[in-house]
Amino acid sequence: MSEPDPSGVEGKVDAEGVPEGQGASDAPCEPEMQDRPTANDVAFDARSFLKTVPEEPGVYRMIGAEDRVLYVGKAKNLKRRVSSYFQRTQPSPRIAMMVAQIVRVDVTPTRSEAEALIVENNLIKSLAPRYNILFRDDKSYPYIALSGDAFARLAYHRGAFAKGARYFGPFPNAGAVRESIHLLQKTFRLRTCENSVFQNRSRPCLLYQIKRCTAPCVGFIEQDAYAADVKLAARFLEGSANEVIDDITTRMHAAAERLAFEEAAACRDQVRVLQAVLHRQFVDSGKEEDVDIIAAVEEGGLVCVNIAMVRGGRHLGDRPQFPSAAASCGAVDGLLAFIEQHYRDHPVPARMLINLPPEPARSVMADITDKPCPVVGPRFTAEKAWMEMAVGNARLAIQSRQRDTGRIEARLAALSEALDLPESPNRIECFDISHTMGEATVASCVVCENGTMKKAEYRRYNITGITGGDDFAAMRQVLERRYGKVAAGDGVCPDLILIDGGKGQVSAARAILAEVGLESVMMIGVAKGEGRKPGLESLIFSDGRAPLHLASEDAALHLIQEIRDEAHRFAITGHRAKRAKTRVGSRLEDIPGVGGVRRRSLLATFGGLDGVRAATVEDLCRVDGISRKLAEQIYNALH
Repeated sequence: MSEPDPSGVEGKVDAEGVPEGQGASDAPCEPEMQDRPTANDVAFDARSFLKTVPEEPGVYRMIGAEDRVLYVGKAKNLKRRVSSYFQRTQPSPRIAMMVAQIVRVDVTPTRSEAEALIVENNLIKSLAPRYNILFRDDKSYPYIALSGDAFARLAYHRGAFAKGARYFGPFPNAGAVRESIHLLQKTFRLRTCENSVFQNRSRPCLLYQIKRCTAPCVGFIEQDAYAADVKLAARFLEGSANEVIDDITTRMHAAAERLAFEEAAACRDQVRVLQAVLHRQFVDSGKEEDVDIIAAVEEGGLVCVNIAMVRGGRHLGDRPQFPSAAASCGAVDGLLAFIEQHYRDHPVPARMLINLPPEPARSVMADITDKPCPVVGPRFTAEKAWMEMAVGNARLAIQSRQRDTGRIEARLAALSEALDLPESPNRIECFDISHTMGEATVASCVVCENGTMKKAEYRRYNITGITGGDDFAAMRQVLERRYGKVAAGDGVCPDLILIDGGKGQVSAARAILAEVGLESVMMIGVAKGEGRKPGLESLIFSDGRAPLHLASEDAALHLIQEIRDEAHRFAITGHRAKRAKTRVGSRLEDIPGVGGVRRRSLLATFGGLDGVRAATVEDLCRVDGISRKLAEQIYNALH
């Protein structure tokens, strides 16, 4: 994923959002490594080595002293890519620094570039090379979706694309998506409800009353007329706003000539809304163009890459991102790495503006896409204004990050002092138990690393085989499962463990840690105060010390509360999902004669278990495959 070329690009998408219990996807079998000089050699003979490199897709690893992996990258052509590192001049001091440390290069040819991407992804996760630049996963960008239904649904979307639907974006942030959806509702009045709601309505909803939907659910608009509105909305999202306005204006005049004044008035209102949107932009190029403005700024030892998006001439906002896990990363390195990662997964705009010399970026774009995309610096008034905003917002993001960093360091220092720790805890893990009267017990573990919550490392544990409501047994089970693996060398040992509970939970936890040989790890119980009011918590020590009560304004207490509350949120969310699944599944599955097909028909027809429970016997009889006798059985089982 991160492959520097002669211009010095390098990068890798960060692996956030790993599902519970899953790790990185397994890489395909790698072909056998070619023999290379060992790390004990004094100098690396690049010329001799390059003669042995094949012109095939694959992955390469730059190895330094003591077999330390410096960099992992992939290439369409290994020979051409690896050769670029050993030219007489390097475009980046950072690359020159890395090349000077190389004592060996390992290459792994693969069958395709896609396979190389998977291998590279797994190697970066497992090896954490010093010179790979990591950005947050770009797949988190939001999109607008138009479903493929007869009456298409307008929706906010994140994640994988489904067949049959159309997606428009990406957008720089969720606010830009919601604003666009609100505009489309106001102008074209498309439905936004789920299919389960749409299919089971008998009268129009509130959105119809406030003129945000044409109520296709109850047949208030013909399918052809609705399809025409969907087509206009799609053209608007594609950037053809002026063409859409012209079409609606034509319809308005035609309606007026037919004396259909209500229809003409509706068209007039649509035109006014669209014109207002186009005119209210802070900076408007006056052209229906798609432009990405990318600014990389380095200040105070931090690098921020800020991307702003203009679609159809509308400035949709921006999004700052910070590279991580990179040694001596400068603005140029960060910019090129971001471009390489972002446009591998997202559409290429018609034009790209950057605040640094464009030649290296052009080389990167030529390597990752065959679609022509001019990469230039700002030249005209609007472009300069866009770039000025992007650079300014990048500087603001850096200032905010620096303030947050100082605040985090202060909180960790306060926690270390309050708990009498020899040094600030780098990794904190917190556990909580959630259940309803012993039903669907779920334990959560959240991780705070360097003062920041690491959601990719959160885990939930289904608790089984205990007496319902026995929180002590639940805590023992989750800690045994978690730290049994750590003691066996599979996992990271924390510096501090927080338990949401009092003396009983702490004693149970201490016994488990002693069994697995981790009794030296500091552990604190966070007991709720009187009336469960925040600020009155007691900190329970596992070594017999008296409980500690921190002042409500203490920074250490604020950090503990934040971590504890996140563990509680994560546990209760998992518990509710498990409880709902158990109740929905068991109540219908336990009814004789209700198999998978009938169960899905019931849930789809009535929009969920609550709808099935609210249905009468007569209502249930109207579902395909449900006889009156079976309907009575279902009704009696749910009441």
